[in-house]
Amino acid sequence: MNDNLPKICFFDMEGTLLKKNNNLDNGKVAPSAWTVLAKEIGDTCYLEEEMSKDKWLSGEYESYTEWMYDSIAIQQKHGLNRDIFEKVIEETQFQDGAKELVEYLHSRNIITVIISGGFKHLADKLQRTLKIKHSYSACEYFFDEHGALEHFNLLPTDEKGKLVFMEHLAEEYNTRLSQCLFIGDGKNDVFLAEKTGISISFNAQKELEEVSSFQINQKKGKEDLSDIKKLLIDIFK
Repeated sequence: MNDNLPKICFFDMEGTLLKKNNNLDNGKVAPSAWTVLAKEIGDTCYLEEEMSKDKWLSGEYESYTEWMYDSIAIQQKHGLNRDIFEKVIEETQFQDGAKELVEYLHSRNIITVIISGGFKHLADKLQRTLKIKHSYSACEYFFDEHGALEHFNLLPTDEKGKLVFMEHLAEEYNTRLSQCLFIGDGKNDVFLAEKTGISISFNAQKELEEVSSFQINQKKGKEDLSDIKKLLIDIFK
């Protein structure tokens, strides 16, 4: 491999490899399937989940895991079931240009990785289709035979937790973070962008833009990862 190329590319998932719901983007945090799911369950659930975001931003939760426990309790209280959850997963769309970007990275022998504070079901969908090498996600749901939420598994793969998983995987490949590339859109990704050799903000919140090596900004509804592919082709010349 060319020593000047990154060895590993870490992706955020929602708003990056997956399209985000711009109608639910109120600037608090990068919109995700957590928000879409709450809205699908009902307006009351959505409003209560928005209140949990306010608590997060004001520092009332000790950790991302604590926020997830609270968010799951809100969803269950308002009627979460397998049919609603699977509808949200099924309707989530890949970002335009995602397949071509990942294929390009693989053609350069760059290892691809998802690190997301979202649902494992979405990460599985991406990983299987795009053949992404590794995937870390925050929440996996287990539903019983009647479609009720029976149990769940949580991993702290958001905020600073993302950095922990990134550092661990880079170590597995004997790779320095300066030899890594990160692509994302949320202010929760600042910790990763600050540490990698190359970071690209993709239609991102300003906090991430300010610390990223490169910025891609597109009109809402016109998001396309092909611009990142073009940028990388120029960088890798």
